[in-house]
Amino acid sequence: MTVWKCSECGHTIQEAVPPETCPSCRQKCEFVDASCYTPDCGGPDSGNINPDIAKEHKK
Repeated sequence: MTVWKCSECGHTIQEAVPPETCPSCRQKCEFVDASCYTPDCGGPDSGNINPDIAKEHKK
């Protein structure tokens, strides 16, 4: 499963595809793939969030 992060509120959700509407802010948002793809944070099967993307927030 992919970890998706809402570009508006920063909410993360683990799904195969991102939802059309964020379950947290209830907005139609762009979702960013926040999955970890490096061994430092556990790799793609870990379900962990990429720490660089976790720090980023639009607001």
